[in-house]
Amino acid sequence: MKLTIVGLVLVCATSASAQKLQVKVVDRQDKEDSYDYVAVHNNITVGKTFKVQGATFTLELPDGRLAVVNCDSKFAEHMAGHAGNRRSCRAPVVDNVEVDFKGDNAKLIWPVSLDGKKMQSETYKILGILEKPKDGQD
Repeated sequence: MKLTIVGLVLVCATSASAQKLQVKVVDRQDKEDSYDYVAVHNNITVGKTFKVQGATFTLELPDGRLAVVNCDSKFAEHMAGHAGNRRSCRAPVVDNVEVDFKGDNAKLIWPVSLDGKKMQSETYKILGILEKPKDGQD
């Protein structure tokens, strides 16, 4: 009985800490050098400015809030010294992606084959969650 309760608690804790959602990419930038990123939704600036490097996306969540995520580069062993052991982050070219939110990370998952069975993914850091933008009708 105790084992069942412990297992149930672990399953509930795991599901509470991770959440998969279908989201829409509403803005994107990707630069190797450092740059200022401001979230944009419907051509309107939203939220604060983030100092970033690499790929940055604004994701529209199902409830209308915006998640700003960034991925600079990833370690990839090439025996080429520090600079040669980095790779650019994979970035979706599609607008509709699945995101697995866990802690302060967002794993973006998107199809890369015609039949939609082959998927690609990359883990991004969540920079901020912004409130749902106002529609301008106050």
